[in-house]
Amino acid sequence: MHLSRDVVLLITHSGDFFTVDRVAEAVSKRGAQPFRLDTDKFPLVVQLEAQLSNSGSSYRLKYHEASPNLHSISTDQVQAVWMRRLFPPYLSQELAPQFQAACARESLATLDGFWDSLREARWVDNLQQINAAENKLHQLRVASEVGLIIPRTVVTNNAESAREFFSQVKGKMVAKLLVPLSTSMKGSPFFLYTSAVKEEDLLDAQTLRYSPMVFQEKIPKQWELRVVFVNGNFFVGALDASVYNASTLDWRCAKTEACVWQPYELPLKVKLCLKEFMARFGLLFGAFDFIVTPAEEYVFLEVNPVGEWGMLERDLGYPISSAIASALLSF
Repeated sequence: MHLSRDVVLLITHSGDFFTVDRVAEAVSKRGAQPFRLDTDKFPLVVQLEAQLSNSGSSYRLKYHEASPNLHSISTDQVQAVWMRRLFPPYLSQELAPQFQAACARESLATLDGFWDSLREARWVDNLQQINAAENKLHQLRVASEVGLIIPRTVVTNNAESAREFFSQVKGKMVAKLLVPLSTSMKGSPFFLYTSAVKEEDLLDAQTLRYSPMVFQEKIPKQWELRVVFVNGNFFVGALDASVYNASTLDWRCAKTEACVWQPYELPLKVKLCLKEFMARFGLLFGAFDFIVTPAEEYVFLEVNPVGEWGMLERDLGYPISSAIASALLSF
């Protein structure tokens, strides 16, 4: 039986709403069938079967529970894949602790094979390219090479180097991690937000020997921007830093009422730099963080290849989900 190749696979997790729902709706409006894969539900709720031989291979994905639209799909039905979020499997506490890690490892390895079976589909974005782009040091190097301004940065596990840099920037220094410990922006206690460094913080900095940390010069803020790039299109939200900056350096820690997103237009020069940046990484989607200084300099902080954008569509009416659907279905 011939199967129509009209499925768009949406890779996310069971706690993800709004953004994935909006993209699913936009995909449906374009005549394709969205299929949501909550990666944390594999293997307990989602079944995956692979058959491989010299005559070829086939993969089938099926939910134990009822699905609103499609109940199961095969690889040859999928024309496009949106990599929204990739979560580790949730395993029942009934499983003995000594087997948890092994079962999780086998589940992730099986999913890796499934992703490989979809290599002919259009991805937004390819996992290998996402992984390469997530390296913050690589980002800073490429940003500088394409003409963007970046903060002076030191990454070190040497306490003396941290103290020396603190002196060089005259005490205006912030600290952050290269890899966030949380995949959520909901204020998880395991997420270390950007924070100011005081001189007393460096008196006993020997704990750096256990893990390097990122130190950057503190950039004066007029505006803080979230720039969402989708296949050459820009959707920019701006926060007035003077509203929340007195209590926190990171807008994700600010009170909701202090984060009022405003529409913003990037200068052409910055747009051209960002297009070159994304071309270097081969990405169709990215969520950038920028600071606009009182002197109107645009300072690149980082890009998240699977970053958040729902607040900009919700608050500013930006058609980001529609742009993602178009990127998925434009061949």
